[in-house]
Amino acid sequence: MIHRLHNKNGHCCGTLVWESKRTKGWSDSWLQKLKDDLRIVKGDIAVIVSEALPKDIDNFGQMKGIWVTGRSCALSLAAALRCLLIEVSTTRAAAICKNEKMEVLYGYLSGSEFKQRVEAIVESFIEMQDDLQEERRVAERRWSKREKQIQRVITNTSGMYGDLQGLIGSSLHSIPALEHTSKVAIGQRGDP
Repeated sequence: MIHRLHNKNGHCCGTLVWESKRTKGWSDSWLQKLKDDLRIVKGDIAVIVSEALPKDIDNFGQMKGIWVTGRSCALSLAAALRCLLIEVSTTRAAAICKNEKMEVLYGYLSGSEFKQRVEAIVESFIEMQDDLQEERRVAERRWSKREKQIQRVITNTSGMYGDLQGLIGSSLHSIPALEHTSKVAIGQRGDP
């Protein structure tokens, strides 16, 4: 009997080849004959169900790659082998999918599309960095220009206040903030 196993999706998971014997004595020649039958049908697992079992097997076991069982354990062995074949098939399918995904990923990573995307990202970062440096230079020039303008305003205001003190004398009220800024302006110019 040829028993083809299918999973829930109808995919063939493997083939069991069964042979049944109703004899009083066991024969080792059955093993080779069933192996030949297994090759012909391209099956996965072969099982002999026999009333007479070899000396070394009580309920079921393997001999030379062939499962051997008595009638009382045949259904249980069939259920176990069925689960085994379905699980092996599922594992193989997952490995095939994994390998296919790895090949697709490798193809993408070694292809020109990935290279072009990485180049575009790097070029964008370089452009952003150049823009940032240019903005910094412009801001520093503006700061330097404003700082000089402020220094001129403070110097001229201090000079005007000094001129007024010279004309009016001590009746001109003192402006502490102006005296402080004058000292700072003089210190920045390097004047003694």
